[in-house]
Amino acid sequence: MGGMDRIELRGMSFQGRHGVRDAERETPQQFRVDIEVEADLREAARTDRLADTVDYTKVRAAAREVIEGPSMQLLEALAGAIADRVLRLPHVAAVSVRVVKRPPSMQPIDAAAVHIKRTRA
Repeated sequence: MGGMDRIELRGMSFQGRHGVRDAERETPQQFRVDIEVEADLREAARTDRLADTVDYTKVRAAAREVIEGPSMQLLEALAGAIADRVLRLPHVAAVSVRVVKRPPSMQPIDAAAVHIKRTRA
């Protein structure tokens, strides 16, 4: 994978109801998501065609659908679900997902985050 190109989507923000505590699932809170996709982008660089690259809007939609979707307890589960969806997109060889929140129960805190990487099998 060392020779793969990368596409990065940083600082996406969505409202979701996730957490171990009931209070976290009752009131929507902000989740930030960063996604890095590894793909061979040589063809897209040559052709300048969307069909030859990873569609950024579909990557963002995968994050939004998971964060705005059914409640989960763990950031690990959210990150894993996003990674699974992104890996199904054309041209994606690997994906790294970082999910961040600022749990009220842990204040003061800058962020609680999980960062995972998955590769296409």
